[in-house]
Amino acid sequence: MLILAKAYGLGPHGTASEFIFAGDLVQEAYEKLAPEDQLALKAAGGHAPAVAASGPLQVRNNVVGGPHATDNVVGQDFNLVVPTIDHGNPAICVFSLPNPNPGQLLDLTWNTFGFGVERLMRQIKSLGRRLDADICIGINEAGLVMATFLASAQFNRCSIGYLRCNRVRNEITFAAESYYPESVEAPVIVICDFEVKHADVVGLVARELRERYPGAELYFAVFGAMTKGNSLKVQSFDDLTGATIMQAARFDAVFIAATMSPPGIEPPLELR
Repeated sequence: MLILAKAYGLGPHGTASEFIFAGDLVQEAYEKLAPEDQLALKAAGGHAPAVAASGPLQVRNNVVGGPHATDNVVGQDFNLVVPTIDHGNPAICVFSLPNPNPGQLLDLTWNTFGFGVERLMRQIKSLGRRLDADICIGINEAGLVMATFLASAQFNRCSIGYLRCNRVRNEITFAAESYYPESVEAPVIVICDFEVKHADVVGLVARELRERYPGAELYFAVFGAMTKGNSLKVQSFDDLTGATIMQAARFDAVFIAATMSPPGIEPPLELR
């Protein structure tokens, strides 16, 4: 194992200098080794291999990028009553995203981003009836990433659409690069957006999709919703800055992963 670890560390041309622990070569098989072999690997390599994360708590605490990376602080969960379908479950479980640097955008890690997408999936499953989407449409690139994950993991690889929003002064238009997939009549569409603040982007999107897909059912899944006050644990849907525009869009149901404070959150890799 020590010889293999050294060889792998040198790379294919023998010129690299990466240090690889012998224990990392066995990964999950480490726990199946005999006790004396485990002790030998620990003594020789300096540490046991990392155990793969599983479950929401570990998703919160593990960090992509190594032990020295800094993950976001995820606040407490709380229930929030949101607009939903007739006879559906109006209470969703939301988490808060405290900002340690007030007045600055909160940069999200991939861990937090994935945790939020998983939370949206849990809310969709708890809607009160099965939701089968025909199309997942992402607003801008961050929304497109969310739509891709949801379409694959939750909606049996349904069609994926893309709306690229261009803002000129105070006017928002859809770029020619936007993509509207073909679908059945009156499709079920899940709209994915990274955050909702004051601008009525979702209202414009809802009107555009209803025009292109007559009779469509529209569901809205957003990662972060900004709060009006200082408390991220809001008591009512109306305590969100985008409450009025989401209600005016007449979505069949709304899903929100997290609450956030001004000026908002920034997706991983500065996706737009």
